[in-house]
Amino acid sequence: MHSSSSHADPSARILVVDDESSITDAVCTALRYDGFEAREAASARDAVRVMETFLPDLILLDVMLPDIDGFALARDLRAAGHDVPIIFLTARDGTSDKLAGLALGDDYVTKPFSLAEIVARIGTVLRRTKSADDHAVLRFEDVVLNEDTHEVRRSGERIVLTRTEFALLSFFMRNPRRVLSKHQIMDAVWANDTVIDPNVVETYVSYLRKKLGTDRPQLIQTIRLVGYALKEPEG
Repeated sequence: MHSSSSHADPSARILVVDDESSITDAVCTALRYDGFEAREAASARDAVRVMETFLPDLILLDVMLPDIDGFALARDLRAAGHDVPIIFLTARDGTSDKLAGLALGDDYVTKPFSLAEIVARIGTVLRRTKSADDHAVLRFEDVVLNEDTHEVRRSGERIVLTRTEFALLSFFMRNPRRVLSKHQIMDAVWANDTVIDPNVVETYVSYLRKKLGTDRPQLIQTIRLVGYALKEPEG
């Protein structure tokens, strides 16, 4: 199997939902070999639980699951506001099933299938869907920020921010791991304010840290005598 670096983001996260462990094992192994992050789930309930922390970029979803079928899960996800791309994977090859799947998802693959075909189809769907919204969605650790919808989630949980807090977090996420001075932050977030106290930056960083959760690993770190940096938690 060839590397997928030419057709997919190597950091893309794929959730494989199927109750046949032989399929999830084989598919996840192939995806990891090709550079993807892959997790598996054996039921719809398990898939929803995994999604809360894994935040997949694409779901490979079997239609015939032990609790509810894949079509119902896809409808539930869409109703809950999840727009993650879905590729259905199923033995049901009837025309009506294919039409139902394509109406809910982004592709429909029937069993038996080749692993190479699955990897290629995932790459195609990711290219098509990411080209439309990549510029608007920023990710760092378990935080996802959508600049088009002004939504922020951490570990899947919605976080409500003010306009200034959102602009501040967006600036940090566009400059991950980079040490930013108070003046750089002021110029980016408060560009239209000619007079502003640098201490306002400290105040809003404090607000943002609280909104992101004081009981969770701290991502916005203070760099003494310099400024702040969005970094992976230490330790």
